[in-house]
Amino acid sequence: MRVLFTTYPEKTHFLAMAPLAWALRTAGHEVVFAVQPVFTDVITQAGLTAVPVGGERHLWQLMSRHMHWLPAGVGGLPVPYDAAEWHPGDVTWSYLKDGYELQVSRWHKMSNVPIVADLVEFARSWKPDLVVWEPTTYAGAIAAEACGAAHARLLFSVDSLAVTRAHHLRLMERQPPGDRADPLADWLGGYAHKYGFEFSEELVTGQFTISLLPRSLRLEADLRYVPMRYVPYSGAAVVPSWLREPPGRPRVALTMGLSTADHGAGYVVDLPDVLEALADMDVELVATVSEAARDRLASIPDNARLVPFVPLDALAATCSAVIHHAGFGTLATTALHAVPHLVVPWDGDGPALGRRIAAQGAGLALHPMQATGATIRDRLLRLLNEPRFRHGAALLREEMLAMPTPNELAGDLEDLAAAHRHAPLAGSAIGGG
Repeated sequence: MRVLFTTYPEKTHFLAMAPLAWALRTAGHEVVFAVQPVFTDVITQAGLTAVPVGGERHLWQLMSRHMHWLPAGVGGLPVPYDAAEWHPGDVTWSYLKDGYELQVSRWHKMSNVPIVADLVEFARSWKPDLVVWEPTTYAGAIAAEACGAAHARLLFSVDSLAVTRAHHLRLMERQPPGDRADPLADWLGGYAHKYGFEFSEELVTGQFTISLLPRSLRLEADLRYVPMRYVPYSGAAVVPSWLREPPGRPRVALTMGLSTADHGAGYVVDLPDVLEALADMDVELVATVSEAARDRLASIPDNARLVPFVPLDALAATCSAVIHHAGFGTLATTALHAVPHLVVPWDGDGPALGRRIAAQGAGLALHPMQATGATIRDRLLRLLNEPRFRHGAALLREEMLAMPTPNELAGDLEDLAAAHRHAPLAGSAIGGG
């Protein structure tokens, strides 16, 4: 097959996609990533082939002027996607309609409009058999439909997008014909008309969804989900010599993730407060902290090692607990090593994933407003001293190991792609944008 991957410029999302891309490539398929020029170096550094599409201006540049328009929803998911976790009876039509109007204009267009035209042009010339797209990079679905390729979302979180969409469709049917607003369908439907095909919900949720979450952590809609085991990959990495030595006492990792560092967000915890609270514990604390943040510290406790970066896959294997923000890569890597989690989520899907980790029994979760040094110390002592958390973490690891690897999934994707491919349609010159 020819397989086209696409994502907006978010490194952590690409890192979750790379193992499947490599599995397909080593199975003999042609694989490329079509991304904006600013992101091609991230792709090629992973040894994969990049095709630049669209302009230099990308989501984070465009959104920087409008972040105040993007309020966090209840539990951290943005409006209206926080409704995915609500009781269906609490979800209202006006909330969803207004939320979609906001997010289509302030988020989805910003991450997709810059690449759609180039991506469609490339897809029609290269003729992929399968397009795999990041769940909000709808340009991938548009390009696939325009060239006749099968296409799938690669999902690495709770499926708040599809569950919210199901609520929207359910409530829209109950509205008078004149009030059945659908901003997402109107926008994507413009591209469908432009490129010569009809809008369908496959533009929103794909023909099928490859899901990296184990079942106990999922939130799903009534769709076709294809499970795939997460494979840790963090890009270029060097394992330091000190990490090769077994720790002399329980090792605890503290990391707030790549996304926080890459986009200049502050830490959700008060780092000096946490370091002070843990200073007299009989643990070795390894904290990934930027050099700038380290330089602002008045002192560093004797039991703490502060480093700008260390491969989490290597670090977590030596740990007795990991304190983290519930970013998917961090959470899944920790889970694969059967290490208990202390989750202090900072935004987006973090709170939803943190609650599921706690409910599954593999760790504890704190609201950021609770995350004082004293509270983190208390929860960490529980993780280290109560065997049930280690047991819960072991069960979560077993659940993940039972999922098919990317290599095992590659053959199934050939069959799925063959079942969903169709003849490309001639384009029109109308609509889109």
